[in-house]
Amino acid sequence: MAKKFNVPVCPHAGGIGLCEMVQHLQVWDYISLSGTTKNRLIEHVGHLEEHLKNPAKISNAHYMPPKFPGYGVEMWRDSLRDYEYPSGPAWKKLYAEGKYKDPTRAKCSLIERPQERIMHR
Repeated sequence: MAKKFNVPVCPHAGGIGLCEMVQHLQVWDYISLSGTTKNRLIEHVGHLEEHLKNPAKISNAHYMPPKFPGYGVEMWRDSLRDYEYPSGPAWKKLYAEGKYKDPTRAKCSLIERPQERIMHR
């Protein structure tokens, strides 16, 4: 439909790891399909990249080809541990500060606790 009406398409890449994945589309398009960057758009949001081992690189408003194999979405072990929902230390700090409610303490919790599985057997 976009092609029919000559409307450019911009892949969404606004979340953690999405920029790293969508950069491959741009590189593939340039090398294998179009040979141009004219009228090519790809979103970039550079937040949370400190959690990725090989975040996307931008130079002069262009994604740079990755220097390592893979999609570039591998996260640091500490980030995975600290931000594991809902029990990671970063979440516990947010609960203690009152920024979020701890879902494990809710009256109708959606979090299954190991002791509940045992009790209901």
